[in-house]
Amino acid sequence: MKLDRIQIDPERMNGQPAIRDLRLTVRRVVELVALYPDRSELKAEFPELEDEDILQALMYAASSLDDQVIELVTHAAAA
Repeated sequence: MKLDRIQIDPERMNGQPAIRDLRLTVRRVVELVALYPDRSELKAEFPELEDEDILQALMYAASSLDDQVIELVTHAAAA
């Protein structure tokens, strides 16, 4: 997995994983993808953010998640 746009520097952004030299953390980019389902709106608001930045932020976030299966209680099962 190539994540050459993700940087972790204790001196920048409190050491959080960030995108290139931008002041955008991986977490913020993932939030922006959720807030702007229309990618063109996201790119208009953050023109410095490139498609590869977004892709790598999502890949980094996905790789950081645990693969643990959590059973969810449905309304039918709870009744």
